[in-house]
Amino acid sequence: MKISYLYEWLRFMLLIILQVMLLNRIDLFGVATPVLYIYFLLKLPVGRNQFYVIISGFLMGLIIDVFLNTPGMNAAATTIVAAFRRPIINLFFSRVEYDEFVPGMYTAAGAFIRFTIFTVLLHLTLLFFIESFTLFNLVNTLLRIVTSSLVSVVLILALDSLMYKKKTGEQT
Repeated sequence: MKISYLYEWLRFMLLIILQVMLLNRIDLFGVATPVLYIYFLLKLPVGRNQFYVIISGFLMGLIIDVFLNTPGMNAAATTIVAAFRRPIINLFFSRVEYDEFVPGMYTAAGAFIRFTIFTVLLHLTLLFFIESFTLFNLVNTLLRIVTSSLVSVVLILALDSLMYKKKTGEQT
């Protein structure tokens, strides 16, 4: 059980470093910026304490904000997504008998894809509307939400597919 927390915090740190050092420097066509750090919240086990999830989401957003000089925008969006994580999971996954179930491509592919799309859209909608704080340039904000969500979902699904370890003797 303790080793799973170690892996989670290692993933936490790696995603922050990857987001700050590489992904935030990418700006596809001036509208799409990939957001990969939300993958941390997607891959937490279902049975994690809600307080742990919210605090982890807040810390992740706050650290991203510190490095990117954005005053609380990522922290707010990530904390809201973390707070609604359990109800969102209940929307897309059937009742799970064990608390250590980790959503993923190889546990429930269709549900995980829908869960990822919904969560990323929610996070980026919150983030971009907090950032713009106006409806004046609504078309540009919606374009940024859609394109960044598309790029982010593809990256998250690709990363999750790569993270899967095939067991010996398993057929594809």
